[in-house]
Amino acid sequence: MRTKRRVAFAVGALVAPLLAVSLPASTASAHGWVTSPGSRQDQCAAGIVDCGQIKYEPQSVEGAKGLKSCSGGNSQFAELDDDSKGWRVTPVGSTHTFTWHHTARHATANWQYFIGNQKIAEFDGHRAQPAPDVSHQVDFGGFTGRQKVLAVWNVADTGNAFYSCIDVNIGGTGGGDGGGDGGGDPDTCDAPLWNAGSVYGGGDTVSYGGHNWRAKWWVTGEEPGTTGEWGVWEDLGACAAA
Repeated sequence: MRTKRRVAFAVGALVAPLLAVSLPASTASAHGWVTSPGSRQDQCAAGIVDCGQIKYEPQSVEGAKGLKSCSGGNSQFAELDDDSKGWRVTPVGSTHTFTWHHTARHATANWQYFIGNQKIAEFDGHRAQPAPDVSHQVDFGGFTGRQKVLAVWNVADTGNAFYSCIDVNIGGTGGGDGGGDGGGDPDTCDAPLWNAGSVYGGGDTVSYGGHNWRAKWWVTGEEPGTTGEWGVWEDLGACAAA
């Protein structure tokens, strides 16, 4: 009996590695979301908008390819589909840079960007593993005013994709639920656009709402213009006119 047990254990030890190699890759091995401009799930994670479960896992908005929903058809993230929530709006010009942060870098088919049912941009992933952060310069193709951009990351070797919605005001100002007092052309700001998921040290500068801002000390997730005179962000003034 002891000999049989030893043989069974040895066979199991040999088969286990083969099973691990032959099993298909889990769809959970890829995760990511748009961090700049701050997507809806990025704002949830930063506490800018009151959300549910998504605030703990902004990277996990995964669904079947070909969807047109901010939640990726995932009922536990349904708040992302609610256009009436106070999503912060980013003022942009006729083109703007969108940055994906990949927490698990899966082979990529492409990244796509939509306004409504119209695809405005597509970038080939060459079925390669992406960098942790990937940026795309997107042309809005004649759209103006407040728009909801749907960004889609299509992974190469599964039937799933990752979804992010970003609220923008093309050729206008932003902040709040579409109001705000930002001014100037956003493309003329000297500093990089504020990102809710980034960490800033004292002296770092960002642009947001048509103004340049300087951090007085270490900060993450605190929106410029909301911390008051004695808060962390020092207003350096409106961006220069073009």
